[in-house]
Amino acid sequence: QVQLVESGGGLEEAGGSLRLSCAASGRFISINDMGWYRQAPGKKRELVASITSGGSTNYADSVKGRFTISRDNAKRTVHLQMNSLKPEDTAVYYCNAKILVAFGYLNEYWGQGSQVTVSS
Repeated sequence: QVQLVESGGGLEEAGGSLRLSCAASGRFISINDMGWYRQAPGKKRELVASITSGGSTNYADSVKGRFTISRDNAKRTVHLQMNSLKPEDTAVYYCNAKILVAFGYLNEYWGQGSQVTVSS
């Protein structure tokens, strides 16, 4: 069974840094796009950053220049380095991956969610 397991997150002061990691486990052929989403209380889940298998990245305007997404294909991991944190970054962050589990079967998976709280 394919799973995404997140680690990292926590409580940080404004201006500080946190790092999120996500590891994929199970049997599959390959991982296509990976990304991080977040959901703040009372708001819709939104894309924070994404990265293709080739390393091309995309960021939400609100995090450009502050957050960096990276992945290690050999280790099946994706990371989100969050610098210059702001209180408005407070949310539950979810890892996302589109995984080819068999030829012709591309499934989407989510991590369990990691709380990030930024105090002012």
